[in-house]
Amino acid sequence: MAEKITSHFSHEIIIDAPAGAVLDYVSNPNSWPEWIAASHEMDSPDRPLEEGDTFIEQWQTRTGPAQLRWKVTKREHPYVWKCETSTPFTGPILITYKVVSLDDGRSLYTRIVSNPDRPKPITEAANKAMNEEAALSLANIKANVEARQAQK
Repeated sequence: MAEKITSHFSHEIIIDAPAGAVLDYVSNPNSWPEWIAASHEMDSPDRPLEEGDTFIEQWQTRTGPAQLRWKVTKREHPYVWKCETSTPFTGPILITYKVVSLDDGRSLYTRIVSNPDRPKPITEAANKAMNEEAALSLANIKANVEARQAQK
């Protein structure tokens, strides 16, 4: 039996917005192309998705385009949202978004991406690139959510 290969990335940022505003933004897949460089097009309702909803993402990998079919597995507004998909090159992909309300009205947003059964180990270059892309994605989320809050 082959050894199970896993990868786990967790990144967080403080956003000057209520938890509900943060979760509503990130749990609407139509916002993903605004903050994820690899995400190009969505076939999804334009709203925060609920448990059981599905959507399709056109994704650009380092080796070419891919189509990801996602299913939302959990939504506990305004604190948790989870979805999952699978690809031949990564195996299962599990995404969790967590939002914690802070005492000062801001929110701590955490994005967790896990691959619990990868077909091959992640390279150092890919690991570095994923961490850099995550930092940029979180900065984009922060800027976009805070700008939307400022317009209210």
